[in-house]
Amino acid sequence: MYRKVLLAFDGSPPANAALAAAAMLLRGQPTELELVYVMSDLPLSVEFSDATLLEASRSSQRAAAEAILSHASRHLAEDGLSALSTILDASGRRTAEAIVERAVRERAGLIVIGSHGRRGVSRALLGSDAELVARLSPVPVLIVKEPGHAP
Repeated sequence: MYRKVLLAFDGSPPANAALAAAAMLLRGQPTELELVYVMSDLPLSVEFSDATLLEASRSSQRAAAEAILSHASRHLAEDGLSALSTILDASGRRTAEAIVERAVRERAGLIVIGSHGRRGVSRALLGSDAELVARLSPVPVLIVKEPGHAP
């Protein structure tokens, strides 16, 4: 099937739906799964603060990301699956760009990502990382909608 699958994961309900879908898809398959969390850039007010506050904010964000990925890994282990966990720094890029760059660099055959299923004004204002991943990615993308959101 796929040698490597990259799963964008942030602990949100859509990400949890994507995790469940990936677990179903990969069960019994000889596939390497990588969970990827993208740390967003900090607000300008923090970026222009002193170095101590900046480092504390980054450390806090990294600790939260590690906890989220650890929880997901434990969930996968209950299903008999293992995963590599990676935390990426957005470094001025959009989350979708960081995800696609990682997938290309790691030669993933599939990206799995959850979607809030936003429409209309909320989609226009908040954007859609899942849609941008699908547009930018040279590899197939499986977009999993949050349960309870009709098309």
